[in-house]
Amino acid sequence: MICPPFFGLKSSPYPDFAATPEFRYYKSCFLGSCLRQTSSVLYIAVDSLIPPRGKYFLGFHDFSAALDQAGVPAVWLTSRSRLQFDEPRRRLGHRHPFIAEDGCAVYLPEDYFHLRPDAPGGRSSKRTTLRLGRFTCIPIAEPLPTAADALEALSEETGVAIVTLRSLSPRELSQNTGLPQREAELARQRDFDEIFFFAGASDREIQRFLAEGRIRKLDLRPHQVLWSAAAGASTQRSIRELSKLYDRALHHHATTVGIATADRASAVLPCCDRLILLQDPRLQSEETEKPESNRARSIEIPLLAPDVWEQVLEAVSPRM
Repeated sequence: MICPPFFGLKSSPYPDFAATPEFRYYKSCFLGSCLRQTSSVLYIAVDSLIPPRGKYFLGFHDFSAALDQAGVPAVWLTSRSRLQFDEPRRRLGHRHPFIAEDGCAVYLPEDYFHLRPDAPGGRSSKRTTLRLGRFTCIPIAEPLPTAADALEALSEETGVAIVTLRSLSPRELSQNTGLPQREAELARQRDFDEIFFFAGASDREIQRFLAEGRIRKLDLRPHQVLWSAAAGASTQRSIRELSKLYDRALHHHATTVGIATADRASAVLPCCDRLILLQDPRLQSEETEKPESNRARSIEIPLLAPDVWEQVLEAVSPRM
């Protein structure tokens, strides 16, 4: 019987021993040995598959379970925050890393890897990981309040009024997000990016605001009526950093497979070895057209097909 990767030794039946360095060492070695059993890592943009409210996309729960059974790790990518993602991860039993806040950071579950990320500047470099909640975090963007301060300065200097979710009362927050109070509160508790909306600005003023933000290297991303501001976010860099960790743990290069709908394809697909584009007729996006260099290593699967997840599983590994 093959043990799925990263699972096992979740806890010890002997609490005293579980607290010792010896237990943590054996646990990390066990997890590391299980990593050798997978040859692929999936990077899945899940915001359209796991909506903030309502039912998850049909069949995605069974698809996730099949990946676990086959020993294929699935890294989820989302624009939501670490706290917002606790509930769907718990419900679907997701125990792999995830990339949150639109490429602001990589979150590693406790003891997932027994390797440390590379320090880009050697011993003299600044700390490259953070401890946030139950996760070891690899920051890609600058942590708050960097983006919040830059956003406030940009608003003052351009004269374009904005309102941040952080500044709203609980009632105003719920009204502006359309979420129940508890979920709305989670939506504004971020680690890296600042969520805001424009207050009565014209289209011309918004375009001037965005242009000035680009000059200042501030990432301003639309989320329907809301926007997010981040300093240094990059989904592609997040994928590259995490892929290096998988390769070090596996002692070989694990094939990276990007899975996304058209609206997220440009952020997810270019830095993966293989590409699966979920064609959704409900999404009209310029991103549907892939760069010519990506066509040879990509396939397209209709998202609304009744056997969509069977097709994805077959594309990921014909032996599954």
